[in-house]
Amino acid sequence: MTDRLSQLIQAVEDADSSKLLLEAVQNLADAQLEGAIPILVEALSYNNPGAAVASVDGLIKLGDPAVPALLELLDTHNYTARSWAIRALAGIGDPRGLITLLGVATADFAMSVRRAAVKGLGMMKWHWFPDEVREMAQEEALDALLFVAQQDEEWVVRYAAVVGLESLAITIANRLPTWRSEIQVQFNLMGCNDEVLAIRGRAWLAQQRLQQSLIYINNLDVVKKGSAVQGKGSPLTSDDWQNILNHLYEIKREERLSSVGEGDPRRFQDLAAVIGQTSSKNSPHT
Repeated sequence: MTDRLSQLIQAVEDADSSKLLLEAVQNLADAQLEGAIPILVEALSYNNPGAAVASVDGLIKLGDPAVPALLELLDTHNYTARSWAIRALAGIGDPRGLITLLGVATADFAMSVRRAAVKGLGMMKWHWFPDEVREMAQEEALDALLFVAQQDEEWVVRYAAVVGLESLAITIANRLPTWRSEIQVQFNLMGCNDEVLAIRGRAWLAQQRLQQSLIYINNLDVVKKGSAVQGKGSPLTSDDWQNILNHLYEIKREERLSSVGEGDPRRFQDLAAVIGQTSSKNSPHT
């Protein structure tokens, strides 16, 4: 551990007021040191929303190295810490957070958590996914985002669903035109009928950006450039992908066995229970 990191962590541990704790966590987050991840994750459990926001921002900047510690935090019974961890996972966009985001986007009782999850689903690092996993995962993300756009009672969550659908539509625009058209129909409906003016405006903006992206990706040179970007490898292991694939198969199995419809949050609640049991059995702390 470097002297600088030690000093920053010591400042967090010595803080004796909310203001000093916020400043110390903010400084630690701004340093962007991987060695700070355990303390930043721990700060999500503090009774200090400002420090939690600073930690989330810092963990998002650190990116994928923070994901294992965040996933471990999801196993705790501290709901506040879990909700902050979900926000961080959504911001990072790591595929290891996919199943968690699918669950909370439609079923979590806190609108701020649902809002973060739906944005995260749209901004997932889809270029990391192997071909045999990507389409199944995107189909589940599409179902969840459409359900939220159509059914969520909170306008800020529906607004976030538009943002997530826009990102997903651009990602699949030239590969899955049927799904893209389904999203465009949803944008038209929301642009004309949603009771909230901000959502109507955001839906039309999404339509405009999607049309612009279609022109953009049809340029051969740009497509070649995009292919080069998609060639970057992910840090996930074969076990990580197998775990994601197993959970996606579990979702499909639940769909076949259950009478609930596509995107219905009850199917994700059942899945969450299965995942929770699996996590408890595999946790090194049990």
